[in-house]
Amino acid sequence: MVSIARKNLFHDKIRFFVAIAGIQFSVLLITIQFGVFLRFLTNASVLIDHSGADLWITAKNLQNFDFGRPFSEKKVYLAREVPGVLWAEKYLMAFCYWKTPSGSQESVQVVGFNPQTMVGAPWDIVEGNIEDVKKPMAVFYDQAEADRLGRIPIGGETEINNRRVRVAGITRGAKSFIQAAYIFTSYKNAANLAFFSRGNTVYILAKVTPGYDVEAVKQRLKEVVKDVDVYTTREFSNKTRAYWMINTGAGIALLSVAIMGLFIGTIIVGQTIYASTTEHLKEFGTLKAIGASNRDIYKIIIQQALINSVIGFVLGMLTTYGVAQLMKIGKLEVLLTGPILVGIFLITVLMCLFSSILSIYKVMQIDPALIFKS
Repeated sequence: MVSIARKNLFHDKIRFFVAIAGIQFSVLLITIQFGVFLRFLTNASVLIDHSGADLWITAKNLQNFDFGRPFSEKKVYLAREVPGVLWAEKYLMAFCYWKTPSGSQESVQVVGFNPQTMVGAPWDIVEGNIEDVKKPMAVFYDQAEADRLGRIPIGGETEINNRRVRVAGITRGAKSFIQAAYIFTSYKNAANLAFFSRGNTVYILAKVTPGYDVEAVKQRLKEVVKDVDVYTTREFSNKTRAYWMINTGAGIALLSVAIMGLFIGTIIVGQTIYASTTEHLKEFGTLKAIGASNRDIYKIIIQQALINSVIGFVLGMLTTYGVAQLMKIGKLEVLLTGPILVGIFLITVLMCLFSSILSIYKVMQIDPALIFKS
């Protein structure tokens, strides 16, 4: 039966190539859009996910990480007194302006952390020593933002909010979602650069003592530290991602295009398999006349769909890889992981199997006597 399925597909090579091209394009569209969408979500909460904290204390009714609001830093001392809190640290994030070598200005987000504990510090250092952020006005930036910031080398100087700073190092993997580059430095340096009010902080990051329940400690913090919100790292990450995905509509737009690719592929493959089935109705009638069951015929159609899906997926992935490399040149990254690729493959197979339903319905109506008619 497999050979019959293969012969049916390759009988009309032009129709076969059209079907494969449709699946290939669909796989490309779905994979690129899902990859961009997942990178979109990852960048939206990248600092939260790599903070090393279990709990985040924020201003009341905060919508997302990027628009933090200050509150009294005295609350950090209250948090430290709560049973089950191993440590609690201040964390600052403020919008500032970076002066490029050409004299233009770029919006940046200055991130301040405790250089003694390194809580909330950048996690992947490409150049430099992270200990250098302890020095006055020493900063790190991410290599993905190098072109926009002017590619200032280690030891080079520039200005943030008209204050002189020195580049101490370069990080990797901390690309900002909102196109305002993250600039890492000590909490003290960040407060000075952002003209931040003394006695305030933007976030408090807390770690739960081993053996204590995170949810239980979270509830205690809510009771002790007033007029703030307390989230687990996962909750705050999901809240930030949901804000950018739903409130701005950007995430929904990306998902819509991916779903559109799925429909396009399904329609093209369905039309091709249906046309192939219709063209070979007499052959299917012959098979039924000599004793083949409907189940045998269905197997042929399903095998055709599976062959289409495998070939289309492989070609689609090859095309996707090439397109993803080109997109990197334009600073647009696509997140492609093993589970994502497996998921796309399963989607491709299901798309092709679903496309074969109309063909199966058509075969069910075949009268074996058809072969005896002129």
